[in-house]
Parts: sequence; C-alpha cells; structure tokens
Amino acid sequence: MVNNLADLAVTTFLAEQIKNVRIAVIGDVMLDRYFQGEVKRISPEAPVPVTRITKINSVLGGAANVAANLAHLECQVFMGGVTGDDENRLLLEKLMDDAGINHQGLVKSKRRKTITKLRVLGGNQQMLRLDFEETGDLFPDEIVELRHWLAGLLDEGLDGIIVSDYAKGVCSDDFCQWVIAQGKAYDIPVLIDPKGADWSKYDGCDFITPNLKEMCEAAGCQRENSDEAVVSMAQAAREKFHIKNVVVTRSERGMSLVNAEQVLHSPATAIEVFDVSGAGDTVAATLLAGVAGKLALADAVYMANRAAGIVVAKVGTYPVHRDELLKDLLTEERKQGRGYRTLSWQEIASLAATWRACGEKIVFTNGCFDILHVGHVTYLEKARNLGKHLIVGLNTDASVRRLKGETRPLVHELDRARVLAALACVDAVVLFDQDTPTELIEKIRPDILVKGGDYKPEEVAGREYAGEVRIIEFEDGYSTTGVVEKIAKMVKEGKL
Repeated sequence: MVNNLADLAVTTFLAEQIKNVRIAVIGDVMLDRYFQGEVKRISPEAPVPVTRITKINSVLGGAANVAANLAHLECQVFMGGVTGDDENRLLLEKLMDDAGINHQGLVKSKRRKTITKLRVLGGNQQMLRLDFEETGDLFPDEIVELRHWLAGLLDEGLDGIIVSDYAKGVCSDDFCQWVIAQGKAYDIPVLIDPKGADWSKYDGCDFITPNLKEMCEAAGCQRENSDEAVVSMAQAAREKFHIKNVVVTRSERGMSLVNAEQVLHSPATAIEVFDVSGAGDTVAATLLAGVAGKLALADAVYMANRAAGIVVAKVGTYPVHRDELLKDLLTEERKQGRGYRTLSWQEIASLAATWRACGEKIVFTNGCFDILHVGHVTYLEKARNLGKHLIVGLNTDASVRRLKGETRPLVHELDRARVLAALACVDAVVLFDQDTPTELIEKIRPDILVKGGDYKPEEVAGREYAGEVRIIEFEDGYSTTGVVEKIAKMVKEGKL
C-alpha cells in the first residue's frame, strides 16, 4: 500500500462491496471448545495442576472458522463438510446460525462423530488439548451429497471457493481436483488452505496459503524464513503443481505473495503475538474475499495481513469483524500520516461510507474560502469539533463567479483547495460546480451539516440529506470582502 488512494480502495471495498461477495467453504469442520479457569494448586492424585473452570466457550473451528471469518467480514457464506449425528453438530449449527452462515452443505454422517477439540486454559496459558475425532476418507454417498450441494451453488452463482484441508477426510485427492475443475469451469478462484507435504491433489488451484512450516515440508527443505528461501520454495512449488499464486504466512516476517508476475512481501503488523490459532484461516478468508470481490491482488494481500495482525493479538480462535478491520486500516492510515486532500465525488462518497461503517461522525460544511483568514480557520475548527471528520465542499471558480461576480475569486480553485486541505482540522476537500452543494451533500450524507452566519436551519441547502443542521456564527471583524477592501484602500493611499 503506497498511497492514500490504494488505502481508499481497500476501505471502500470493506465498507460498500464485500457484502455482495458469495463464497463457498468446503473442508474439515470442527468445534473448538475452551475450558478457561485458574490454577492455584497441584493435584494430590498426580503431579499435575488443578484447574478450576470458571468459563466454557464454544466456537467454530477448522474449516468452519474460515466460514466464521467470512461471515464476520459480512460476506455471504455457504459451508460444506461432514459432521456426526450428535449433540456437537447441533452446537455447530447454532453457532453457524448465530454467525449468519448457510450450513445446508453439512452432511450428517452416521459413521463418524463431529470433530471436537477441547482446550484447557489456566489464565491465558493453554495447558492441555483433547481431540475427539475420527479420520479417514468419506463414504461414496457422503461425497455425492457434497458434490450435489456445491453444483447447485455454482449454478446459483458464486464468487469464489475455499478448500480448508485439515487432513480429516473431506479433502481427498479426487474431491480437491473436482472442486478445482469446477472453479475453472465457472471462472471463479479456488483457494486451498493446505495440509501435508504432498500438494499434488491441489494441482492447478488459483491460490494456496501455506504457513512457513507447511511451505518447507512441501518443498522438502529445512525451515528457513529468509525472503530468498521463501521465494525459492514458493516458485518451485508453483511451477511443479501449476499453482497461480502462493501466499506464505511467515509469522513475525508477515506474508509473501509469489506468482509469475511479481513477488510481494507484506511485513507483520501485530505488536504482540498471543495466539496464532486460526490465523491461517483468517488469511485464507480475507484474501479470497478481496480477490473474489475484484480487489487488486496487492490490496487483497495487504488486507489479509492486517486481519492476521488483529487475530494473533487475541487469545483463541478469533474471527475478525469487518468494522474492526476497517478501524484498524483507518488507524494505520492516521499513524502513517496519510491525508486525503482533494478528492473526487466518488472518492469522498466511498470514504464517507467507510467512516460511517466505523461509527465515526461526519461533519460537512461548504463555502468559497477565497482568501483564507483567521475567521475561516476558527469557523472550520468549531465545525470539526462537532464530529470525527470534517469534509469541506469548495465552490469552483465558475461557481464563485456566478455567486459573487466576475472579479472573484481572487485565488484559483486548486490553490484554495490545497490551502484548506493543509489545515489539521480538515480531513478532505471536494470541489462542486453547482450554485448549492445539495447534490454533493446527497452523495456524502453527513451526520452534521454546518453553516455559518445568520441562516435558519430550515433555509440551509441540502439539509434533507444530513442527520442534523448546526449554525455557527462567524467571528466578527473578519471577511474576505474586508480583506480586499483594506488592500484596495492601502493601494489607493500609496501604502502598498
């Protein structure tokens, strides 16, 4: 991400477009259970700590965590997999219902139990994990049911498919190859979150997202996290298995994208790492959501990396919410000092939608601001104090001439815009050519519309498109006309 417009593309996608993205997730569905408590003594029965359980929490795990991440990003999500016919399936279904995940693709098996992983934590320290599972290939009738479900979704319309392989039986060689072939037939991307050293069953996929350990195992190499080693391993795997894009998650080194056209290293963003559980699921979900939603690939990688940075700073399996990711991106922009300056109508509408999605109050005001003086600055500072962001609608030169006569403005519109944008209290400046800013206000729909002077709220143009109208009195003794008259008088008296 090298400029504010690239940042704007990501935040705009999250704020406006991601809700329309439809993704199917297929893989090994699991239930993650966390028994949290405190440890204060050692058991008299054996030299083991005694954990007094104070809280039990159940969350979606495995492939279901990928679906949970997509649902929290507010994509339209369809889950396919196999569970047992047991109580834990019912708990999974309730969790998916609560998350807004369509789970009609969950095949109910009479031959296996729902995969469940139980973790015991003392404070924030994981002390023990118990796995309840049965692995092995699916039976033919279960495979047929899964294929029938996905075929129906493809006919209805999908934007992408994620295969989340935990080597528990769903993602067989034949099934993976069938899914990849369906992606090609319907011209949609297929992303694989892999398991194991043999990637031949993933041959021909569009994206694969191994962590460093998985990448080294697939390459048959010793663990090494240098850029050169990762790129070399990824390129070899990409060529051997005909994979378009290899995205390697590298813990403290961030992520690396390798394809035929480019190599992109995205540095880690987390300040502290508490738990890497589920981070790979977050990367897979966020990356494909961006790609499936037609976001530029570099921007999708950046977005996925920011999401991963949020996840590893949490304890346990944690899906990132769209609003949380939006706020993280906006916070990063502010930390880097990236301003928005003068924007087009389309850009400001998108930016306003992003701020609104984050619950940040938007203030709008407008004017000619021909010769900027202290009265203007005081007025703008008061307007900004009413909310989080201040947008200034600026009359173009043509608009000013119609309003004030042929001798105005004295300062060109682009120069006026640049001076305004340099003020700390102004977040963005937008030029408008109309006599009133009503159409622009309709695009932005601010929470507060500010006008200066002795207007009555019901007289303010564009008021119907704002949450409320505020009137701010101008500072006495300051006006552009006064400045012009003073200069003219001094010239006439020979003082200039």
